[in-house]
Amino acid sequence: MKKFFNFVLLLLVSIVGTLPAVGQSTSFILNGRVIDAETSEGVPFAYLHIEELNRTSTTNVEGEFEIRNIPKGTFTLTTHRIGFRTQSRTFSVEDTSVTLEIKFSPTVLSTQSIEVIGEKNELNGSGLEHASKNIFGSELRRNLGSTLSQTLTNLPGFDQRTNGSAPGRPVIRGLGGERIVILQDGISTGDISAQSSDHAVTTDPSSADEIEIARGPAALAYGSNAIGGVVNIVKNQISTTLPSSLNGSFSVSGETVNRGGSGALNIQAPYKDFAVQMDLSGRLAADTRTPLGPTDNTFFQTTNDGLGLSYIQPWGYIGASGTLYLSTYGIPPDPNGHAEGVDIEMQKLQYDAKSEIILQNELFKMIEAELSFKDYNHKEIEGENAQGTPVVGTEFNLLTTNFNLRIKHRELGFFDRGSLGLTSEYENYEVFGTGTPPSKSIKAGAYLIEEADFDALHLEAGLRFDLVKNKTDETGLFYPVGVSRGAIDSTFYKNRTFAALASSFAAIYQLGGGFSAGGSFIHSFRAPSLEELYSEGPHLASYSFEIGNPDLDPERALAKEVFIRFNQKKLNADITLFHNNFSNYLYARNTGQQNPQRPSLTDYQFVGTKAVLYGAEFSGEVQFLENFVLNASLSYTLAERTVSKQEQANSGYTNDTRPLPQIPPFKTKTSLKFAKNSFELGTRVRYSSQQNRTGEFETPTEGYALLDAFSQYRLEGGNLLHTFSMNVNNLLNTEYYNHLSRIKDLRPEPGININLLYRVYF
Repeated sequence: MKKFFNFVLLLLVSIVGTLPAVGQSTSFILNGRVIDAETSEGVPFAYLHIEELNRTSTTNVEGEFEIRNIPKGTFTLTTHRIGFRTQSRTFSVEDTSVTLEIKFSPTVLSTQSIEVIGEKNELNGSGLEHASKNIFGSELRRNLGSTLSQTLTNLPGFDQRTNGSAPGRPVIRGLGGERIVILQDGISTGDISAQSSDHAVTTDPSSADEIEIARGPAALAYGSNAIGGVVNIVKNQISTTLPSSLNGSFSVSGETVNRGGSGALNIQAPYKDFAVQMDLSGRLAADTRTPLGPTDNTFFQTTNDGLGLSYIQPWGYIGASGTLYLSTYGIPPDPNGHAEGVDIEMQKLQYDAKSEIILQNELFKMIEAELSFKDYNHKEIEGENAQGTPVVGTEFNLLTTNFNLRIKHRELGFFDRGSLGLTSEYENYEVFGTGTPPSKSIKAGAYLIEEADFDALHLEAGLRFDLVKNKTDETGLFYPVGVSRGAIDSTFYKNRTFAALASSFAAIYQLGGGFSAGGSFIHSFRAPSLEELYSEGPHLASYSFEIGNPDLDPERALAKEVFIRFNQKKLNADITLFHNNFSNYLYARNTGQQNPQRPSLTDYQFVGTKAVLYGAEFSGEVQFLENFVLNASLSYTLAERTVSKQEQANSGYTNDTRPLPQIPPFKTKTSLKFAKNSFELGTRVRYSSQQNRTGEFETPTEGYALLDAFSQYRLEGGNLLHTFSMNVNNLLNTEYYNHLSRIKDLRPEPGININLLYRVYF
């Protein structure tokens, strides 16, 4: 493994070392000034992002900016600042550097955005070539939670799977686990949060510049399994361009529901031809309080720190970073698992290397390469022995190596732009304390993503081929359990190889008058994970006895969605209908049977079945009386699986279908906000209906309505931008239950919580 890592790193460095002689003067500079359209004064601390190149910059106190290493071509520049309309505009680079003057229009809408073509013409709305949703600025701070899933949960279609305070993971349109790809700066997080509800995501959104949520063909660059979407935490750990001066941010926050606090520091600085990026963050909290009292063993202590260094030249850049993630948190007690609860000790070391080469070629624009190595360890401590030494019940070790290569091309035939790439991943997975045997996974993929514009019509298509080989050399201790109950066809573990194509297509048409309509189609492929194939044994932290199935077929699905959007100066609206049809949906099925070896635990058997998930989403925002904004959203997902004739005979269930477990109920969110100058104050009502469409042995949950309040204020002074936020969640201390919580039958969700956040940009 080390030899492979060293070889790829040496190859990458050797390639880049030959470039200066080949690639001199192949790039240009984009500079300019961001000004207030009403006052013509410079706008400081505006965030600029060239999406196709992943170049970012921040304006100085005069509103000036500079972005280096821009190749020839046409690109999209997105500019954001609190209190102004997010602006996207195209610009072209031919044979000289480009200077732009960006006029920012003030707004009180949190999601207002425009697309600018030329100097004066504006088209409302944005195309599918961009991420489906970007969260930054005031919206990010208003919804910022202690976990990634908490931060996203107020978006339409988003929910969170939880098991206490720390282990939360996003669920999108009822899809979670391996169907949601979570990245940081475009690189996989290398943890096992998709496997089980007690495993936390190893990234912290507190110091993120923005959070991107992408669907459609662009998601194929990160895997063929992201039918639910790709969530990317943007921290720019490895700088792609040289900052014009030292800049960054510092934030501190505190909350009452768990007496928690956090702090984060982000610094980006230039030194000659080098860019240095540093991130430090930490969080701690005691047990969470609910309307019925505290939930025991829901504390957490987490730090996520990183340091990156980039060497910037006209031919591109090469950079490396190291990241440390440490976390200790508790899993609440459960009489069906561990009566005293389980403590988790988690650590991850991550090393990344990236390089980009700008090409002097009429066809190819640039080549990108990235190498990443993650060393992940997760211990589940089940009390102490007689000598007072912690007892580790289960320990997970995962070593992950990724190497990805991407080439972006210019106009080719009727395609305006596109990219082709190669991806590879090697996983070495070991679990101690159960019967799960050591296993390995080798993955290789190749993809092609193309885009074309025909006046008001934008088209995007993608194709990806994946080859996956999962293998193990041992047989688990508890394997005969699954065999004896007829859940597994084989009588021995086996190596499995999977190969398949995935495809996606998307289109959007600007109808005029602020209206646009479109749709997307995804044909996904997901090979069974190592856990789904080979898991065996007790998992107290998730209150289950997990049994893998080495005979599982890959998961295949057809996902369709259609939408219509309206975007004007004082009104935005979006309606989406979606339908996901799975020919083989993989999940851990609750058998309702006590395990013979551990009678206190229920068997969860990994199975595949036909399933369908479909539903609708709506979001809208309207400004009235100049300073008031009304925002509303709703989401509803229905999901059911096919019941086989054998299962009908064994269980006595007469219907052909029954609901899938862990599907969120119908939800709405409505907020009213007053905003003037640098101040905003608002309230929000969250409503959830009851969920009585439950899977086998799953309990229903009652509906609820929650009242929240929020306020923000920003202050500019000298060379600093100060922002202050206060959020009050569950203002009436309502007792309610999250249907996706593994402890919903034991304890309610958090009570009233006052969160204060201060952030300063410099």
